[in-house]
Amino acid sequence: MEKEFNVTGTCFPKQHYMADVSKKMEKTGTMIDKGLYFIINRPRQYGKTTTLYTLANTLRQTGDYVVVSMSFAGLGDLMFESE
Repeated sequence: MEKEFNVTGTCFPKQHYMADVSKKMEKTGTMIDKGLYFIINRPRQYGKTTTLYTLANTLRQTGDYVVVSMSFAGLGDLMFESE
């Protein structure tokens, strides 16, 4: 399969061109192992979703973590009016 540039969502290394962020992922994994907090804060199209997807898969493969994924996309303020 020929690789292509993806601008619509999660990138997959076998399908899409991607920057090498393995050192950043190692650093993030170390932070998680130490129980530290971190923030992924970037504008659109910087790979936030891809980073979280990759991180979740990596953590699942270790067998040391249970990963729970959820999305708040599409939630509006109405949901919180009765709280």
